[in-house]
Amino acid sequence: MAGLVLLAATLHAETGANAWLRYAGLDEAASRQYRDVIPAAIFSLDNSPLTGSARQELIRGIRGMLGRTLRMEAGVPSEGAIVLGTLAQVGSRFSLAANLAPDGYWLKTVNRSLIIAAENDRGVLYGVFALLRKIALGESISNLDEKQSPAVPVRWVNQWDNLDGSIERGYGGRSIFWDNRQARKDLSRASDYARLLASLGINGCSITNVNADPRVLASDFIPQVARVAAALRPWGVRVSLAVDFGSPQTIGGLDTFDPLDPRVHAWWKAKAEELYRAIPDLGGLVLKADSEGRVGPSAYGRTHADAANVVARALKPHGGLLFYRGFVYDHHMDWQNPKNDRARAAYDNFHPLDGRFDDNVVIQVKNGPIDFQVREPASPLFGALKKTKEAIELQITQEYTGQARHLMFLVPMWKETLDFEMGAAPVKSLVPAFVGVANVGLDDNWLGNQLSQANLYGFGRLAWNSDLSAGRIAEEFVGQAFTLPAVQRQTIKGMLLRSWRTYENYTGPLGLQTLTDITGNHYGVNVEASERNGWGQWHRADEKGVGMDRTVATGTGYIGQYPPAVAAMYESLTTCPDNLLLFLHHVPYTYKLHSGETVIQTIYDSHYVGAATSEGFVHEWKSLEGRIDQQRYREVLMQLEYQAGQAQVWRDAVSNWFLRASGIADQHGRVGHYPGRFEAESMNLEGYAVTPVTPWEAASGGKAVSCAAAKCAASFRYNGAPGRYTLRVEYFDQNNGVSHFQLRVANQLVDEWAAGDRVPTNKIDASSSTRRTIPAIALRSGDLVRLEGAPDGEETAAFDYIEVIASEN
Repeated sequence: MAGLVLLAATLHAETGANAWLRYAGLDEAASRQYRDVIPAAIFSLDNSPLTGSARQELIRGIRGMLGRTLRMEAGVPSEGAIVLGTLAQVGSRFSLAANLAPDGYWLKTVNRSLIIAAENDRGVLYGVFALLRKIALGESISNLDEKQSPAVPVRWVNQWDNLDGSIERGYGGRSIFWDNRQARKDLSRASDYARLLASLGINGCSITNVNADPRVLASDFIPQVARVAAALRPWGVRVSLAVDFGSPQTIGGLDTFDPLDPRVHAWWKAKAEELYRAIPDLGGLVLKADSEGRVGPSAYGRTHADAANVVARALKPHGGLLFYRGFVYDHHMDWQNPKNDRARAAYDNFHPLDGRFDDNVVIQVKNGPIDFQVREPASPLFGALKKTKEAIELQITQEYTGQARHLMFLVPMWKETLDFEMGAAPVKSLVPAFVGVANVGLDDNWLGNQLSQANLYGFGRLAWNSDLSAGRIAEEFVGQAFTLPAVQRQTIKGMLLRSWRTYENYTGPLGLQTLTDITGNHYGVNVEASERNGWGQWHRADEKGVGMDRTVATGTGYIGQYPPAVAAMYESLTTCPDNLLLFLHHVPYTYKLHSGETVIQTIYDSHYVGAATSEGFVHEWKSLEGRIDQQRYREVLMQLEYQAGQAQVWRDAVSNWFLRASGIADQHGRVGHYPGRFEAESMNLEGYAVTPVTPWEAASGGKAVSCAAAKCAASFRYNGAPGRYTLRVEYFDQNNGVSHFQLRVANQLVDEWAAGDRVPTNKIDASSSTRRTIPAIALRSGDLVRLEGAPDGEETAAFDYIEVIASEN
């Protein structure tokens, strides 16, 4: 009975706002182990605001998980207490000593007391969160003696928030910081975010877009920044700003922004002083220059070191850092020149400048040489800058990896880069700073997808301890985010750990990168969007073969940027890993991989495996019904069902494109053959008109039907065997209207719905292609299947096909 009561209690409505800090009540068996080891009182040796946050968090967490309210004491009672303080404070009272890095903590049982000591008050806060995490995960805290220090001193997130309240590449709603070009009146959501960050040990947050608005440095705007900083400060999160390099001219009124002009130097110095007067704990500034249209030092024939140093020198007296993004490349590159290569850009731009950057400059380098693709090799710039500080930049927001519409746990991908041996050392040992592009928004679940929270969690945990495994991080997240028995936790963990390879399989395997519409929304499939333009994400597929030749011998020479041992591995087809083959080599479609399969057949097989696994995720999630609160269960289920439909769109689009390009058939006869699929353009149409789709692979058969009238219909006669079937309608859900559909079978209405989802396109294309599933429909030979569509706004109730497939039941 007690178990049923607990289960009922855990199924109350949850929005996801608490993420992994739910502090859900433990059952009797789990809480019993803490009964005698958690003291009843709390005693703080420090009264700083951060220690105050730590104290209140501890009270909140113990009350939530164990149903006990800690009392605050002015001293340590005889029965012991949870004692909070710095090492200096604790050491003198308890005769304890330890060596910890800044922000590190020590959890120590002393007699009847539980000590949470740290090098500084931020570390005390982190120690409290670590203790609460242990309890949430059911770990023993008896006889504690655990010291932890962060792997790197600088652990920041970048938010790409615009002052108007929008967020570039943000999929969780509007900005928590800005609205209508000023700080939000209510910044409680920003404070809640800082609490989440603090629970992971993240100590900095850049609160403006790297494609910076010059106004962020305007004198009348700085008080707005100070308000945001005040909301984050109680959680030990220092704000920073992304700034525009042209600010001395656009904001300062100078006739130049030349970094070597003494007037520009004086302007940055004065601006830094103004910033630090308003925000004494400002972390520093982030700068994107000479990239994707941003102004930079090239306007005056200066170097990136010149640009970085003029800003860094203004920050240095205040202890501020300048993060200078290594994301610099020519996006007007001549695609017809086979020696051009965007992947070379970061190394070519920054390696010659090694040693010329000031010591408070950090070069912020993306994990791979292109742009957050589903798979890239580790950037060769890691370790190449021997005399310059580097940060690894990881993208938590899923720009090219499903935009929070697809399940995509990024930690396994990040681990491959962090653990990669770059010469004699792994990448994780070469970077003193971690930066994550987070882009949370006002949506209750922060990121647009309940399970995408695992990426923010995972980034923070890796920034603290890059030796943690992806499996351990997944276990921690699931154990805190959901109250489930061990078997069900393993279900979600397994889905998370398989999601990267699954997404890679149905988008771009073998190092093809994600074949998205890179000149558009970076979301839907568009195989040719990465060709014949200056953006440089080329895969060079033609009728003879596929892949980018980046070898030293015959290609762009990119491979030569790596240390000798790595370069030798990548240069040779014999030793090049299959999963990066097409990123590094151009090969015939019939080239055989180490697996023994040809490239073309692997492309086909991977896409079918990926789509099937996505379908399997739906069934795995359904097995959790009744064990997860209804709101989060339904939200995740809807997204997994949507993803399964999108995975099929990707499967068909990429497979058919490569079938046409190569002329080589799928040896299993699947590609181009879809039993049970009834194309819209082949149906009996009433008002609907056949519409070509661009790109052609975005629709089955390259065509759809759309409606220009008030209402249209399309129908066909089912002539198969009688039985129960699942009907799938592939329709186009644009974001410029809400069309309505009704599906009838034998004149009986079996389903109706509105096409009102939030997708990133106003066109009939792969991004808007969406699947509606209607299960367990009884069909007899001769039944009329009729779909009626009513357009709205500029959305034309377009659809692609209807599939009739055997029901599982």
